[in-house]
Amino acid sequence: MLFNSFEFAVFFPIVATVFFILPHRWRWLWLLASSCYFYICFIPVYIFVLLLAIVVDYWAAIWIERSTGAQRKMYLIVSILSTCAILFVFKYFNFFMGSFNKLAAFLHWNYSTQFLEIALPIGLSFHTFQSLSYVIEVYRGNFKAEKHFGIYALYVMFFPQLVAGPIERPQHLLPQFFKKHNFDYDRVTSGLKLIAWGLFKKIVIADRLAVIVNVVYNNPTHHSGIMLVIATFFFAYQIYCDFSGYSDIAIGSARVLGFDLMQNFRHPYFSTSIKEFWQRWHISLSTWFRDYLYISLGGNRVSKWKWYRNLFITFVVSGIWHGANWTYAVWGALHGFYYVCSIGTQSFREQVVKRLNINRHARMCQLLRMLWVFLLVAFAWIFFRANNLHEAVYICTHLFSGVDNIQLSLHEAGLTSKKFVINVLLILILEGVQYWSRRGEIPTLVAKFPTPVRWSIYYALIGAIIFLGEFKPSQFIYFQF
Repeated sequence: MLFNSFEFAVFFPIVATVFFILPHRWRWLWLLASSCYFYICFIPVYIFVLLLAIVVDYWAAIWIERSTGAQRKMYLIVSILSTCAILFVFKYFNFFMGSFNKLAAFLHWNYSTQFLEIALPIGLSFHTFQSLSYVIEVYRGNFKAEKHFGIYALYVMFFPQLVAGPIERPQHLLPQFFKKHNFDYDRVTSGLKLIAWGLFKKIVIADRLAVIVNVVYNNPTHHSGIMLVIATFFFAYQIYCDFSGYSDIAIGSARVLGFDLMQNFRHPYFSTSIKEFWQRWHISLSTWFRDYLYISLGGNRVSKWKWYRNLFITFVVSGIWHGANWTYAVWGALHGFYYVCSIGTQSFREQVVKRLNINRHARMCQLLRMLWVFLLVAFAWIFFRANNLHEAVYICTHLFSGVDNIQLSLHEAGLTSKKFVINVLLILILEGVQYWSRRGEIPTLVAKFPTPVRWSIYYALIGAIIFLGEFKPSQFIYFQF
């Protein structure tokens, strides 16, 4: 069941209405049943895979809490290995076997392996990481093991963030299921406004941009350099609006019910450094890798070169987390390279700024740094979006070939000048709204306007969704992870 579907438009009001009608003691059961239904709307049989992971980590956490010494660590390892084994079988087995087959063919070995003909469960990486964070926090003594099996299952399966996050920590989300959430008009309307803004970003911007991105990236050799540049630029905003739109709808839906989910995006394309970008982009995942992988490797409490190694490993693993394709590994490695270079050249860059007295033009410098970071990020997105490494390299090496006759290039890609202008204007509107909302959340800021202005904004948003939206069934990009 997609957030941008008619089914969800019926499902969510029913869930919210019954939730507030029911006595508090039964609400967790209603949410759990609703979350199970939400999940089985994708591939019903895979709910048993999710149930297996829930059972394993539920008992592992309890045994970890009851044990001491090496036994605690053994239960932690069993939990991590079993949970990751599920992820490996469904997501990475065919990838590694395919890579091994290519290596065997290259070395002229007479050997090949069989592939598993199974589909990837929706959002497997997300609820896997949420389960792992729970077990690790119990092991570290930061959280008590949850004895209520139903509440723990709800923590993993809570439908607003079940499929694509935000990846919550047990300290933040689990206690909220025990609290009584009364109907609050301001909170509910705030959540609905956030849902509407998320739908605008998904249906009006991301899905419109996806039309041209898919045409170009699915057949890059048939398009000129200018179209490769346009498609890459559009994809940078497509993936942002698609994923941040999902996060807005997830956070807004949870807010309507009284639950608070962590912020997942904070205007990432306003970043003036790669470090800042990763403090603003997919925050729940970047902090997960920071807390459970980067720090475990030693973080920055080691020598300089080991610090660089830890950063690079973290980014490469983050890339592989996104998908079973070498393109994702290269995407992660690129960001690791950016990050290490940023740290390694920081002193030199500061000296240059000081000697040239560039700070006297602070606003212009900030704008140039934002543009530079965006260009680096957009270039890395090529590997994220390309179907394979061969096509990614082709795109990178042909970005500036055939930059003339843009109108003909647009026509060949099936994009009229009018649609191109509309897409660019939508991106400018998005950035304008985000610049305005940099000091607060959009629903909060809109609520401060006079009533006529507020309702004008609401009608404009609804009108844009109706008249400019793409209503063909379109899955969110991060559902595949």
